[in-house]
Amino acid sequence: MPTHAEPPPGVAADWTIPQAWERYSEAEHARWRRLYRRQVAQLAGRAVPEFLEGLARLDMADGIPDFRRLSGQLMRLTGWQVVAVPGLVPDDVFFAHLAERRFVAGCFIRAADSLDYLEAPDVFHDVFGHVPLLAHPLFADYLEAYGKGGLRSIRFGALHKLARLYWYTVEFGLIETRDGLRIYGAGIVSSHGESAFALDDPSPNRLGFDLVRVMRTPYRIDDYQQSYFVIPSFRHLLETTLETDFAPLYDRLEQLPDLGIADILPTDRVFTRGTQAHARVRAPLRSAS
Repeated sequence: MPTHAEPPPGVAADWTIPQAWERYSEAEHARWRRLYRRQVAQLAGRAVPEFLEGLARLDMADGIPDFRRLSGQLMRLTGWQVVAVPGLVPDDVFFAHLAERRFVAGCFIRAADSLDYLEAPDVFHDVFGHVPLLAHPLFADYLEAYGKGGLRSIRFGALHKLARLYWYTVEFGLIETRDGLRIYGAGIVSSHGESAFALDDPSPNRLGFDLVRVMRTPYRIDDYQQSYFVIPSFRHLLETTLETDFAPLYDRLEQLPDLGIADILPTDRVFTRGTQAHARVRAPLRSAS
């Protein structure tokens, strides 16, 4: 496995840092409460019930959570912890933490004038968006399996393919329920705008989840997604990950071309054939390959 860059001064060898929860100002806690209340109101009837149940069980409404207390709650539920990091960490560090049931989270909270957009994920995205589903055993197991798979993918030079699976599930996934489509991806549930767009707007495609299909599809890093993938259940997502031999899959993917970011294939299960109107009037596409 390739070695990663050395951590900056004052950062532990595993790239963790103290959260220093006591240093948050009342204004920062108030900003969290404002974001929290707004999203909880927005997510009623939109987020998958397991997310809302996790949110209620972890009781994060009063301000920026203390990671030590939050980790204690998660450990009792699913054996996970939340650890603070200074920002984005090297890929192998990220995967190693997931494989050991540790979720890495940034400490800063977005500025008051940037509630709806930020370039780097903040504590609200990382904790409000990701942590509630870590209280759900099946999803908690999936994220651990993803971390272990990520470490293996580096050896195969296939990280960019596996990154698409994370993006279209953990960050921007939809799920089919008996009450219709619901959102569970952290990038959606933590975004006031995209939590409406992902379900209601006619612009994006909403397509049935297929592992190979997802891993051939680039994604947007600068705007709302042009395609979302719908899983039938968290159990299906976990079992697909655990039952797939990724080594021959990576070889197969090397022989297959990437798909267009808004393509619809004859084999796709189509929930929504999007108009792509939103993407056409926005800035030129920036995608991650």
